[in-house]
Amino acid sequence: MRIEKLSKQYQNGSKPLVVFNDFSLSCQEGSITALLGPSGCGKTTLLRLIGDLEKADGGSINKELSEEGPVSYLFQEPRLLPWHSVLTNVELVLRPFMENKSERVQKAMEFIEIVELSDYYRFKPQQLSGGMRQRAAIARAFAFPGRIMLLDEPFQSLDALLRQSLVAAFVKLWSLDKRTTVYITHDLQEAYLISDAIIKLSSKPMGVLKEFQITTDRSLREPADSQFLDLVGQFYAS
Repeated sequence: MRIEKLSKQYQNGSKPLVVFNDFSLSCQEGSITALLGPSGCGKTTLLRLIGDLEKADGGSINKELSEEGPVSYLFQEPRLLPWHSVLTNVELVLRPFMENKSERVQKAMEFIEIVELSDYYRFKPQQLSGGMRQRAAIARAFAFPGRIMLLDEPFQSLDALLRQSLVAAFVKLWSLDKRTTVYITHDLQEAYLISDAIIKLSSKPMGVLKEFQITTDRSLREPADSQFLDLVGQFYAS
């Protein structure tokens, strides 16, 4: 996916608020790219533009042929339908793509099992903990057949241990279906554990300050390993 010379502004009274001005970024197909930058710099706006929820004022977002089609979006909140069970919340997103109900249910259950909710598939969201609801949202995001996945700080409100388990659940699902993923976070350690590339962004108008490539195999990454410690030094020095 290539973002080229993107521009976007909003009217803020008599003065325009410029979010992007000739912003460019390239993401490798089948990779995870983490975006880190100041609050309010335009990261969520970028995801909304990629997901066609908003229109840019100029520039282009070019998706590879294999990535065309619907986009999966994992929000900060689970956004599950409260009157439906976990199973139905996941199965619903398959309905436009699979006619046979039994096949949809079977496919939904595969994702539910991977995020370790198979014992709770009949539960409604209000019967689940916050972490379990987010696991269901992860399962739903992967069940939806979008070749591009957008994550907007989906683990930010969770404690460290729960966040770690959800990151592991996400990586497990992604490893089975390596979709091109753009991921917003404020946590450098989390970005290191998940991503192939980390992009350090400036304040508005948003620009790329530096790009860091992560080459260590995900299964070998640890918060205290030498590459992460080097990354911390380089990230905050740049």
